[in-house]
Amino acid sequence: MDRLQALLALDRLHIWHPFTQGHTAPLPVAIRSAKGAVLHGEDGRDYLDLISSWWVTLHGHAHPDIAHAIAEQAQRLEQVIFAGFTHEGAVELARRLSGLLPEDLNRVFFSDDGSTAVEVALKIAHQYWRNMGAPGRRRLLAFDGGYHGDTVGAMSAGARSGFFDHFSDMLFEVASLPFPATWDGDVNIEEREFNCLAALEAWLDRFGNETAALIIEPLIQGAGGMRMCRPQFLNTIATHCRRAGVLLIFDEVMTGFGRTGRLFATLTARVTPDIICLAKGLTGGFLPMSVTVCRDGLYQAFLGEAFDRALAHGHSYTANPLACAAALASLRLLLGTQTEAALQAIERQHRSRMQRLASHPRVGRPRVTGTVAAFDVVGEGTGYGARVGRRLQDFFMARGLLLRPLGNVVYLLPPYCITPDQLDRAYDLIEAALSDGAAFLE
Repeated sequence: MDRLQALLALDRLHIWHPFTQGHTAPLPVAIRSAKGAVLHGEDGRDYLDLISSWWVTLHGHAHPDIAHAIAEQAQRLEQVIFAGFTHEGAVELARRLSGLLPEDLNRVFFSDDGSTAVEVALKIAHQYWRNMGAPGRRRLLAFDGGYHGDTVGAMSAGARSGFFDHFSDMLFEVASLPFPATWDGDVNIEEREFNCLAALEAWLDRFGNETAALIIEPLIQGAGGMRMCRPQFLNTIATHCRRAGVLLIFDEVMTGFGRTGRLFATLTARVTPDIICLAKGLTGGFLPMSVTVCRDGLYQAFLGEAFDRALAHGHSYTANPLACAAALASLRLLLGTQTEAALQAIERQHRSRMQRLASHPRVGRPRVTGTVAAFDVVGEGTGYGARVGRRLQDFFMARGLLLRPLGNVVYLLPPYCITPDQLDRAYDLIEAALSDGAAFLE
């Protein structure tokens, strides 16, 4: 048995992979190393990473600046308890993030991943009203198709995404509103937005004084199918929430750090939420870390003489110094002129190639926001369970392209180091897949 076979045999014996049916799944692809936008397999094959390895890799794999920052930090301080202690990396990262976010979004709570960032946001919103003497504000609002993570609170907020049916009896109630998914050339968007906003108004008229918060993935619903909305929709939502005194939570776990064309979707849409959740790209894809950032006024409501006003939440690796070092290095790269130019170039290329794809009979609802492009495969079933997604994934992987369709939704979310030639190659293979009947056969 050679090294690769031995590795895969041990994997099959011991590992439980995420979002995978172990009984029917093929053997995983073993990756030896990676550089830039390319993954190097143990089998000697290369794979162009068009999904930023689950949306986390910003500047490319093994970027030397981030790797150096982590190595240097590891020689000084690798970890310290964050209750009652602090360190320079955490302070500097909180300062930098506060300076980049709008208005008074300047109180940073560190945690470990996107799900926990959302859990923290929901707990802040819930306890805020209790601390303010309004415990009756307990209701929460979310949107159909929204996905906010896999912990119980995050699942409750994303219950209508279709991912969590097995756990429905564990979830608490979160009301769900219709979402006005739009696409390039959409002629009915204003009518759909009107209907969605009317549903929000009706809810607030009835339950506004009982509602704690509304949570939304701004501009792009990620796992729900890369469904997009317009900035003006977010602006109107924010206006309604302010009038009703409802806190607004932006789940920017995926959209943050340049994905929508600007640093954050809140800046792209020119809407300031009360709470924002950031993760995935925070460390450039090197280490797990997330933050929940809230307005200073919310933080003040947790101060007092008694501990029961404090937010009793934490994680063992809160504000891990290595992750802070990675995040600071990633931010330095993100704010450079080279990255800004790359974001603009990726969006231009997306729009050009998606316009070309739009005329294909199998392509529906082509859409682009910033560095994210997507379309629906028409006539092959819909939703996450559509079998065409698995067949297309196999088609692409066989040709050295890591694309992982969300059911019948094909999307591209590349690292910012992607070259025009690499992105063109991806689009060329997508066109080939759409024209190759074998890619759609059982």
